Amino acid sequence: MHIFQQLKSLEERCRELSDLLSSPDTAKDPKRFIPLSKEYRDLQEVMVEYKRYQKLTKSIEDDEEIVKTSSDDELVEVATREVEALKKEREESLVRLQSLLQPKDPLDEKNIIMEIRAGVGGDEAALFARDLFRMYSKYAESHGWRLETLNHHPTEKGGFKEVIFLVAGKGVFGRLKFERGVHRVQRIPVTEASGRIHTSTATVAVLPEAEEVEIEIRPGEIRVDVFRASGSGGQHVNVTDSAVRITHIPSGIVVSCQDERSQHQNKVKAMKVLRARLLDRTRQEEEEKVARERKSQVGTGERSEKVRTYNFPQKRVSDHRINLSLYNLDRILGGDLDSIIDPLRKALGGEES
Repeated sequence: MHIFQQLKSLEERCRELSDLLSSPDTAKDPKRFIPLSKEYRDLQEVMVEYKRYQKLTKSIEDDEEIVKTSSDDELVEVATREVEALKKEREESLVRLQSLLQPKDPLDEKNIIMEIRAGVGGDEAALFARDLFRMYSKYAESHGWRLETLNHHPTEKGGFKEVIFLVAGKGVFGRLKFERGVHRVQRIPVTEASGRIHTSTATVAVLPEAEEVEIEIRPGEIRVDVFRASGSGGQHVNVTDSAVRITHIPSGIVVSCQDERSQHQNKVKAMKVLRARLLDRTRQEEEEKVARERKSQVGTGERSEKVRTYNFPQKRVSDHRINLSLYNLDRILGGDLDSIIDPLRKALGGEES
């Protein structure tokens, strides 16, 4: 079978990687060591399952030999039952191997930088942006992921004009990459005396975190400006020029960060966001090139697309890309997102890179 030829090749590659990673020359070169070590870690999951499959096969062969040669009826009966159970386990192992060998997005295991911005709807849009931030925070917590706020601009009424944060953990980008786009809320604002339902929006961007070795930014390519950080209503939250604005001259991308009291810490966080935006830009350019070659724009995931509606009167959440409606809005806003994310990954996983 083709799958076993593939597994044999991967087994050989695993041994080759082990030798390369133990070499002092490789350890001295981060640009080589990091991708090789990631490839080795990814292969380990396949190799563990492959060894399990091989062990099950050996046990089946041993039991089948007993059935053929033993004159002990009781032993034959036990071995026969074991063969049936082991074959079922082996079938499950094969299915898992086939799944593990499916082509994956190379970015799926990366951490992400998520950017949520209030869209149409004024104060209500800012409050919705805050609700989305809380939803993703709860989701990250439920998966044991680490969340770190990089920058935020609060409003006087407790919402967010913008909030940018890092989510770090296993498989974060793979689970959250389909969250990007325009999210819409339909509800009666607290300030609405007549009880009319308002529609507001917030945009969500999901950027894979870029390592320094992946995106090289030369000192001459950026301009760094410092300014005094301020909070909602223009109130100063810092008496020194600790806030940092970085302009990437070749691309025109501008990133600001003011959450930390230290200018150095703000610069480190701003550079992290800048690298992620540059990696995302490169990725989108590659996707657009592939789409043009295929003469198709299906599944491009443009951020301008309305992806989801949160309807409070009906307690409904609808994802428009897969025509999915769920009536458990409170649970979803409380971080129970897997009921949406799992169907999304199944339906869109093969169309997004």
